[in-house]
Amino acid sequence: MMPKYNSEFLRILHERGFIHQGTSLDALDSQANREVIRGYIGFDCTAPSLHAGSLVQIMMLRHLQQTGHAPIVLMGGGTTKIGDPSFKDTTRPLLDKAEIAANMIGIRHVFEKFLTFGDNPTDAIMVDNADWLDQLGYVEFLRDYGKHFTINRMLTFDSVKLRLEREQPLTFLEFNYMLMQAYDFHELYKRYKCILQMGGSDQWGNIINGVELCRRVDGREVFGVTTPLLTTASGAKMGKTTSGAIWLNPDMLSPYDYWQFWRNTEDADVGRFLCLFTDLPLDEITRLEKLEGSEINDAKKILASEATTLLHGRKQADQAADTAHKTFEEGLTTGDLPRITVNSQELSTGIPVITLFRNANLGASNGEIRRHIKGGGVKINDTPISDENLLVTDAHQNADGVIKLSIGKKKHVLVKVS
Repeated sequence: MMPKYNSEFLRILHERGFIHQGTSLDALDSQANREVIRGYIGFDCTAPSLHAGSLVQIMMLRHLQQTGHAPIVLMGGGTTKIGDPSFKDTTRPLLDKAEIAANMIGIRHVFEKFLTFGDNPTDAIMVDNADWLDQLGYVEFLRDYGKHFTINRMLTFDSVKLRLEREQPLTFLEFNYMLMQAYDFHELYKRYKCILQMGGSDQWGNIINGVELCRRVDGREVFGVTTPLLTTASGAKMGKTTSGAIWLNPDMLSPYDYWQFWRNTEDADVGRFLCLFTDLPLDEITRLEKLEGSEINDAKKILASEATTLLHGRKQADQAADTAHKTFEEGLTTGDLPRITVNSQELSTGIPVITLFRNANLGASNGEIRRHIKGGGVKINDTPISDENLLVTDAHQNADGVIKLSIGKKKHVLVKVS
């Protein structure tokens, strides 16, 4: 029997496919239906940008706010110093304070695209768990909070069992991450009366720890909700491609390439991704996911434009769509295709084709580019090349004064000469 929720918040999450697991969802539904609640998701600062794998969580915070509640973005300035071991095979490299601070600056602005920050009751706030974790005394922390956790139970969590079953080392430092994340929930309840933690399914054990700690220490029932593990229809991890991560910062991935990522969605994923990654009404999504044959491409273009609009704005989305139309349907090299610049002197002596394609991020390795060359998938100015030892020179400039590099049908970069 399908659950029936009275609160708009849980109803929307359920209808759009966000809910995988939850604690006391009926009680959470009742509270969300009668008052403004605060909910949070934590994001560790392991890179200068988040990638598309974080978008499900960001959209959950967006829905929380759009349905009249108050989101908290928790930056992991403290927990990043330890590293979340959840479903990792190896210990994550530790970052120093300067690296963490730089990464935090890099990812802050993404949330401003999806959430409204301010001082009103439902405005989002951003906090850093280093504010309290850095102040903890180790002995005092273990005395006051360590007694609420048992090694027996922590060893039952899938994230820990996986590492042990694979005979991969799990350091005591990483083992403490679970306590730190549970303590975050306690602090956020104490400071902001936050009663909800959300996250991916890999965070279930950590969330349960926080729910239990708040019950024991604060005498308060709080709640947890997780999202399903998100993979594409072919089994690939969401937010990753053969060329690397789909970053959310425009200086790490252009709006055009971001648009193309969504345009290349597999047919079987279109409806699901429209539900998760856009604000389109469900009846419109139902219509779009029923399209078949070549018409499914129209739905993919809508997905690409709507997802890109949320992150980069309507103007950038329209420019990306226009560039794609000119490139793929009109055969033009103008528009907003990604560009790289090469030195004219370097080009006059010749640049190895594989080196040039690697510099343009059109391939993750030399071997990958060689395979595309052998398969006829590498083109210069729309002409296939077959010689992997080719030197690209200024003679390859087209009438527009640029060199168009292509790998496959949908990945293009313009080379401008300086």
